[in-house]
Amino acid sequence: MSVLVLPPELTHRQASPCLRMLVQGLPSQTGPAVVVDAGSLKLFDSSALAVLLEFRRESLALGKQFAIRGLSPRLADLAKLYGVAELLIPA
Repeated sequence: MSVLVLPPELTHRQASPCLRMLVQGLPSQTGPAVVVDAGSLKLFDSSALAVLLEFRRESLALGKQFAIRGLSPRLADLAKLYGVAELLIPA
């Protein structure tokens, strides 16, 4: 299983390029699941959630399961606040 890694910073300014990078890496994911590693993500805003949710949608549209690992407690709390925590399944 290969893993797609988020950058250390993911704010509104980096959201579109980051999503493009993730979507471009999607065809190289040969297994049944796509795993995103958020362990290096240190500086973020709600745009990080938007990127993850859109990438999840893209993954599911291709018939891939979506999971995330290394989700920081701060990002998990933000996901709870926005009511989307159940969509970010830990790997």
